[in-house]
Amino acid sequence: MPISTAKHSIATPTSLSQRMVIAIGASLLGLCLVYFAGFSHIEAVHNAAHDTRHSAAFPCH
Repeated sequence: MPISTAKHSIATPTSLSQRMVIAIGASLLGLCLVYFAGFSHIEAVHNAAHDTRHSAAFPCH
């Protein structure tokens, strides 16, 4: 007897304008995070991300 699995999916139609708003919002959030971590003068933030920034060739000094 084959075992079947029920697939549950909820399809929500999104318009192009809704997808653009989400994409722009996500991009702005990402840019803010990179700017904050990359150019922060708070020593705890700088030390937490220091090695990652240098390994990605991101200037921080």
